[in-house]
Amino acid sequence: MPLPCLWAMLCQCKISEDNPSVMLLSPIRDNSGAFPPELETPTDKRIFVLAAALRAGYEIERLYELTRIDKWFLYKMKNIVEYSMKLELFTKDELPRHDLLKAKCLGFSDKQIAVAIQSTELAVRRLRQEWKILPVVKQIDTVAAEWPAQTNYLYLTYNGEGHDVDFTKPH
Repeated sequence: MPLPCLWAMLCQCKISEDNPSVMLLSPIRDNSGAFPPELETPTDKRIFVLAAALRAGYEIERLYELTRIDKWFLYKMKNIVEYSMKLELFTKDELPRHDLLKAKCLGFSDKQIAVAIQSTELAVRRLRQEWKILPVVKQIDTVAAEWPAQTNYLYLTYNGEGHDVDFTKPH
């Protein structure tokens, strides 16, 4: 993609006035050919401008040159942006189970999935529960297994098969 075309294709993050928890992307209309300063200079909007650049098909190499963000992170972000675009191809009734599971493993919230497939958060949650796509509890080993850990550091993830903690014991 030619460099001057990027500016017109990028989006800036705006927060909806009626629902501050929803991030909206609105197109920038500027034909100057300049790069958004958020790409070269770290700001609170940089991640959103970067996501818009990836969505517009911008090359990782050029983004690296502009941002100096490690390519590993840029590729990870590209995977998320591409998966978001893939989800937009589905409706609630067409979304396959494995795609919903992968979206959850990538960290998409039910609300983000609902927006992508033009549904509601509640409908996605019900579908996920119906398909038994539920998080599991994992434990971080803080002492590298040298001795039993005295403190539980637990987290929920969709990237696992079973719980690390036994919930059948009384506490």
